[in-house]
Amino acid sequence: MTSKYLIEIGVEELPATQVDDALNQFSNLYKKYLTEEDVSFGEVESYATPRRLTLIISDLSKSESDEMEEVKGPAKKICFGEDGSISKAFSGFLNSKGLEEKDVFFREIKGVEYAYANVVKKSKSLEEVLSEIAPKAIKGISFPKSMRWGGKDIRFARPIRWLISLLNDKVIPFDLEGIKVSNETYGHRFLSKGKIKINTPDEYVEKLKDAYVIVNQDERKDIIIAGANRLAREKAGNIQKDEALLNEVVYIIEYPTCLIGRIKEQYMELPDIVIITPMKEHLRYFPVVDDDEKLMPYFVTVRNGNEDHIDIVTHGNQMVLDPRLEDAKFFYNEDSNKPLIEYVDDLKTVVFQEKLGTLYDKTKRLEILTEKYAKFLSVGVETIENVVRAATLSKADLSTKLVIEFTELQGKMGRIYAKNSGENDLVSVAIEEQYLPRFAGDLLPETTAGTLLSLADKFDTISGMFAVGIRPTGSVDPFALRRAAIGIINIILDTNIDIRIENFINDALYVYVEEQGLTFDYEEVKSSIIDFMNGRFKNLLTDEGFRYDIIDSVLEMDESFPNIYDRARFIKENIETDNFKDAIEGHTRISNLASKAESKNIDEKVLEKEDLEIYGILENAEKKNEEIIEKRDYESGLNLLASLKNPINKYMDSSMIMVDKESLKNSRLGILKRLEDLFNSFCDFSKIVE
Repeated sequence: MTSKYLIEIGVEELPATQVDDALNQFSNLYKKYLTEEDVSFGEVESYATPRRLTLIISDLSKSESDEMEEVKGPAKKICFGEDGSISKAFSGFLNSKGLEEKDVFFREIKGVEYAYANVVKKSKSLEEVLSEIAPKAIKGISFPKSMRWGGKDIRFARPIRWLISLLNDKVIPFDLEGIKVSNETYGHRFLSKGKIKINTPDEYVEKLKDAYVIVNQDERKDIIIAGANRLAREKAGNIQKDEALLNEVVYIIEYPTCLIGRIKEQYMELPDIVIITPMKEHLRYFPVVDDDEKLMPYFVTVRNGNEDHIDIVTHGNQMVLDPRLEDAKFFYNEDSNKPLIEYVDDLKTVVFQEKLGTLYDKTKRLEILTEKYAKFLSVGVETIENVVRAATLSKADLSTKLVIEFTELQGKMGRIYAKNSGENDLVSVAIEEQYLPRFAGDLLPETTAGTLLSLADKFDTISGMFAVGIRPTGSVDPFALRRAAIGIINIILDTNIDIRIENFINDALYVYVEEQGLTFDYEEVKSSIIDFMNGRFKNLLTDEGFRYDIIDSVLEMDESFPNIYDRARFIKENIETDNFKDAIEGHTRISNLASKAESKNIDEKVLEKEDLEIYGILENAEKKNEEIIEKRDYESGLNLLASLKNPINKYMDSSMIMVDKESLKNSRLGILKRLEDLFNSFCDFSKIVE
């Protein structure tokens, strides 16, 4: 007979951005613990609102038959005294397991005999298992920040106020520091009064819906989308897409009702982003836009409640928005009283990092660094002029009143203020693009100037922080260096920049030394940054499904990231082919002896017939490989290596490498070493797991 189980954690309002992760943890912990206890189960329904995390687990069943278990006791030599009497250690073992001496047998392990016995292991009931799992699962949920309350030791994002633990129609009690466990929950904080008794898990969802709580987050999301789209269409508009905002709002409310408000005409003269930012970031309003994504004078927001007095609520939301837009308008007009270039000097008082100077200092570094990057990427003179000008203005908007008030507008306002100040479009766009990508999956810079400035900004930050000893550790990364590194890698891959990462790092560190006189262990810092970047690149390849051994085989190649990526992709596609297997076999045959070579020098005068034959094949392959490497023709490279398998096998079968004659031995080892180098120019075959 199967059962259904309901577990609900009732809390004060959880941080909206943390609910989804907490619910996933809760569900995964229950699945893990149930599996460990040999409990079979079917569907696990996961629900969450700001005030509850809920699981409904169907088709639970557990065998309750007892099992025999073999237990190990003390060593035989300490089980008995000299007179043959039972020792305290042996007696304790017998008593603890409910055994008699006749129940015990001895078994030798590594020369020592130990006492063993078979005992009956009592099976736990399903109720016992659920009672044990609940507190473990609840305590196992982790949050970025947790709190204690009411003198309790348990930590949670917000205080836990009630708990439901219900198996079919029976409450399954458990101890969580005295918090009451029952079959009673609570509805909407304002629209529902008193406790709600849940008799069985099947009635949970509907009873809460009657109490103005829609526990299914997907249902709340659908209601919001449908309601918001309907209201926007009534104004001939569309809701501006923002999945992150939508997901956040889903976990702010329990009973969604959409309403539409109007933006006063006096604010519509502002740039769209100046209006949208306070609406979305501060008030969680959805902007209404036309078919060209231009802001219309409307917004949609979601009320946590029903439609009662909706006109009053709408008016209230408009009244909340007005002062924020009034502030934004004032700051924008004040900022526009002078050109963007006049804000640059104000950066002299804004500290970037104590040991790395001000944002003005960073600006000066970016001017130099962007020019260096532009020259070794061989871009045109006009682009160099544009990117250096963009570097000069890159941080100026951080001194403006609007960006100080709304920091999320950095770069975006820089672009607008630059354009308003008469700067050309490429300079203006590059100022905004320097911050791209802001997060995983974000847009990448589209202009050459924006790409160069973004790379320079990120390399400058990473290099400077590493130079002064500020490096990411565990979850601590206050300057978002990991995000900067991933941004660099994505930009380089997207633009196919065929330059080794070391070159970018060298220039960034050089600017710190020459322009700021910063002192540090240059080689150690450079090496650490390269390792850091390679680590992020390895994570990216892993996330994209590359095998760990393929990644390890190419990661140390002296190549640019795009080339390493393409090489890894080719290997991934060909690793099961006969050619790749032949290449592995050829490499394996020579690798052990090749490692004994002290040099790659070959004395042709001492070579014998079989040596001269393989040496000729080697020289011919080396010449072909130079052209293959130049063209990055991975297929021809693999074909070449595969073709060496038979000549290598023939040579190794017919030749003694470690002969007494030193000059011949060294020459033969030199041949093997050069053959190994040939293989290593494709990948490190020793890292490939067959």
